[in-house]
Amino acid sequence: MTGRERLFVALDVPDADRALALAATLRGLVGGFKVGLELFATAGPDVVARLRDTGTRVFVDLKLHDIPNTVAGAARAIARGGAELFTVHATGGAEMIRRAAEAAAEQAAALGRPAPVTLAVTVLTSHDDADLERIGLAGPCGDAVLRLADLARDAGAGGLVCSPLEVAAVRRRLPDGVLVVPGIRPAGAGVAGDDQSRTASPAAAVAAGADLLVIGRPIARAVDPTAAARAIAAEIDAR
Repeated sequence: MTGRERLFVALDVPDADRALALAATLRGLVGGFKVGLELFATAGPDVVARLRDTGTRVFVDLKLHDIPNTVAGAARAIARGGAELFTVHATGGAEMIRRAAEAAAEQAAALGRPAPVTLAVTVLTSHDDADLERIGLAGPCGDAVLRLADLARDAGAGGLVCSPLEVAAVRRRLPDGVLVVPGIRPAGAGVAGDDQSRTASPAAAVAAGADLLVIGRPIARAVDPTAAARAIAAEIDAR
């Protein structure tokens, strides 16, 4: 894949008009767009359909975490909406992950579409070892990520979401799965009020084994988002 194809821009904006305007500005410069909780809570499935109708790839990142039957129903609805990838929390357990993947695949097959990739989120990139200790999860982060990666892989997840610091170790556990990596910070670029704890540059994350990179503020809040996207793609391609 080219650097451009690896980039998914997080449309972390509060309304559909701004999301669609940003997507229109960046279309052709990135591989796709991520619809997360803020945008989905405001605009709902309609914004996913409107993005999909432009021919772009859509990643629905709601981090589903509930009883297996409820998550299966949500996964079915996401598959109906046409997302190519969606997330569940690995801490929801093996049965939840399995039901989500099966429900999404069944719904997609009924519509004659490829199954969306079920991505299990391991440990949020905003967490560090101290956070896991306070939550009551066995750590450190690197160990917890690998433990959850094994669980998700065995439950039928098609890929994982992990921080760039763990992606090399996760790739060894999941050689054929899709690895999606947030917490990406371009070389030399800072982000005001950054809440990410485990980050790396785009080139370093891809070199470690990442397939897709989720980048939000460094592109979406740049003075020139198109220039920022081109620069990040070039940084990856030059690695």
